[in-house]
Amino acid sequence: MSLRLSLVGLATGLVFAAASPVLAAEAGPKPPAQSWSFSGPFGKFDQAQLQRGFKVAKEVCASCHAMSLIRFRNLSQPGGPGFTTSQVAALAASYTNIKDGPNEAGEMFERPGRPADAFPAPFPNEQAARAANGGAYPPPIDMLAKARTYTRGFPTFIFDIFTQYQEQGPDYIVALLTGYGDPPKDFPPLLPGQNYNTYMPGHLIAMPKPLNDGQVEYPKGPDGKSPVPETVEQYSKDVAAFMMWMAEPHLEARKRLGFQVMIFLALFAGLLYFTKKKIWARLPEHASTH
Repeated sequence: MSLRLSLVGLATGLVFAAASPVLAAEAGPKPPAQSWSFSGPFGKFDQAQLQRGFKVAKEVCASCHAMSLIRFRNLSQPGGPGFTTSQVAALAASYTNIKDGPNEAGEMFERPGRPADAFPAPFPNEQAARAANGGAYPPPIDMLAKARTYTRGFPTFIFDIFTQYQEQGPDYIVALLTGYGDPPKDFPPLLPGQNYNTYMPGHLIAMPKPLNDGQVEYPKGPDGKSPVPETVEQYSKDVAAFMMWMAEPHLEARKRLGFQVMIFLALFAGLLYFTKKKIWARLPEHASTH
């Protein structure tokens, strides 16, 4: 009975796991698949891309969206953007309005940031965020790359099991940021505060188009030019990669550990096989029943 209940519970869990992407994204145009350095079992984050993505997030996204789940010091940890500790300290100190306290007088006060501090949210609470954005709530972006998904359809999702495709979130974010445009002629008139987006479920989004070509200035190379184009498409890819890192900062360590576990299991299986052969070789080939 217990085995039957366990199998029923496992089947139910698989059904809900398979159904969750369907619930998370309604029917609509499928976002184009992007090429990511962190895809696959051996993928790694591109440090230069993460640094560019952080610049876009800091200069554009952070004015409305919170990313308070990461600390300044996380930017210098292995597997991340690769900033130095001095760069992180300088960045943290540039935020002079970190709330702290109470002090000896029982009052809260503001101070410069420290590497151990979280990124300050742009609004003190959800109500203030809605009031500043016409009633719409800008969601935090630190977990958005894992929270957003879309249906891949049959048989694509079967291939995803073997390719370990897990980039639905970044693909969706890139499509959303590049999907702004004019609505079709037969589309209902937009109300104040509404914007048309090809990849948004229902095609209506409260967030105005956040990115434009040349909006964010990237660090220049030896030739005085940016190594990548300063376009909406490039901004979208870079900030989506950074959001993926925020959602899973230990991705590289997880993949490395998983690879080590697979090697161990393969060796362990081989040892078990040869141990079994060694033990059974000592027994007579035809055991007597009498």
